[in-house]
Amino acid sequence: MLITDLRSDTVTKPTREMLAYMFEAEVGDDVYEEDPTVNALEKKAAKMFGMEAGLFCPSGTMTNQIAIKAHTEPLTEIICDVTSHIYQYEGGGIMFNSAASVALVHGERGKLTPEQVAAHIRPLDNVHYPETRLVSLENTANKGGGAYYTIDEIAAISAVCRQHRLALHLDGARVFNALAAANEQPLAYGQYFDSISICLSKGLGAPVGSLLLGSQAFIRKSKRIRKALGGGMRQAGYLAAAGLYALDHHVERLMEDHQRAKALEEVLLQANYVEQVLPVQTNIVIFKLNEKFTGAAFVEALARHQVRATSFGPQLVRFVTHLDFTEEQLAHTVQVLSSLNNSH
Repeated sequence: MLITDLRSDTVTKPTREMLAYMFEAEVGDDVYEEDPTVNALEKKAAKMFGMEAGLFCPSGTMTNQIAIKAHTEPLTEIICDVTSHIYQYEGGGIMFNSAASVALVHGERGKLTPEQVAAHIRPLDNVHYPETRLVSLENTANKGGGAYYTIDEIAAISAVCRQHRLALHLDGARVFNALAAANEQPLAYGQYFDSISICLSKGLGAPVGSLLLGSQAFIRKSKRIRKALGGGMRQAGYLAAAGLYALDHHVERLMEDHQRAKALEEVLLQANYVEQVLPVQTNIVIFKLNEKFTGAAFVEALARHQVRATSFGPQLVRFVTHLDFTEEQLAHTVQVLSSLNNSH
């Protein structure tokens, strides 16, 4: 039986059509800025989000860390949610790369409010504190179960940042999921953010790559940081072609992933081993188990039925739907989840 892998949307493999598009790419040396396919991808993504320029990088961690480095300096501070990827899952990169401090906010499902941002801004005249320099939002919020910001919510936080002359960064690893769920367009984002990181290798299904978007001056500075981090690639157009294909062909289908996630939510809400399911808004399903299972034991039980999941804590489990998760696999997973009602 084919393994159903719901650990992450990063497990997808290029479709046959995407691979064909990659092999046909025209390439050059991107460190010399001579790769036409990379240049086309950077230009296309920047235009989509209303930004001036883009920078193609190997990973979302790199685009986030470059942005933080470009916006901050030692003795400054970043405001972000305590569950945010830049703090939890980037290897301590904020301190390692930027020597910046972090003001951690306990938001609702990974989302900050304008009031919370304002409350965490340090007074400039007090030398005991680091200087607040940057606010980072994550859309969608991974540990928040795929919760997303709407444009109106972003606009309100942006207004606070502008009032206090703070930069605003978007960790948009799954921003296209947020846009699909909110029925919004990416073009509006450019007026609110100083930098945007978008990932091509999650819901969009490219094998590798993320983009950092911003002003021409910001991207020039970011390119220097990318070089220092070892992120300059040569004939990267083969990878960039996958991103171009994904932006053209894999955005509209994201609602299919959301619908399958909702189907999993419905089954879990009826399961006698589930204590709570975070409301499913996009393609991430996080649920809390009762005393019948630990997270690790539940993941092992699923694996015996050829279903893979992630243990997100002692009693938490995460599913992430994606373009390689089919209707057939959904039906199998639903059957497995239902059968576990009788396992204890």
